Amino acid sequence: MLAIIFNETAVKVGLAGVGEALERRRAALTEAGVMPIEIPVQGASLAGLKLLYIAGISKSDAAVLAARAREAGVFVNVEDIRELCDFHAPATVRRGDILVTISTGGRAPGLARLIREWLSKKLGSEWNRQLEAISDRRAQWRAEGLSPQEVSQRLRDFVAERNWLS
Repeated sequence: MLAIIFNETAVKVGLAGVGEALERRRAALTEAGVMPIEIPVQGASLAGLKLLYIAGISKSDAAVLAARAREAGVFVNVEDIRELCDFHAPATVRRGDILVTISTGGRAPGLARLIREWLSKKLGSEWNRQLEAISDRRAQWRAEGLSPQEVSQRLRDFVAERNWLS
């Protein structure tokens, strides 16, 4: 597994499917700042796509669409059908620009969801303000010419002095 975060404006993402599963995936993508391109399940053009999410359709229809996508050089995620996936979408906790991801490699999505729910309780909305404070301090330390190691240690001390991770 390799976790990456890509620039949502640099990658065209498609979304195909039906029902609640499709709407759940659309909501997750939109929350991440991705405006997916709606792709019909049958006879869709996949030109220009880099990623395709498929949700809420039969395994046989998903397999056909996934094969077409791969032929076009598009990476595929088929919700809840691990063997058809080129990548997995982790469970996420967002607090402004803080993004924490949890993955079980597709082996136990329910466990990833439980851990996400637990972390959501631990990371409150105050982390938006705390990130701003840390970011401001980091910029100041970098402008002072401190080494990356010194900046890292000061960040640790700054957070510890405020008991933010206690």
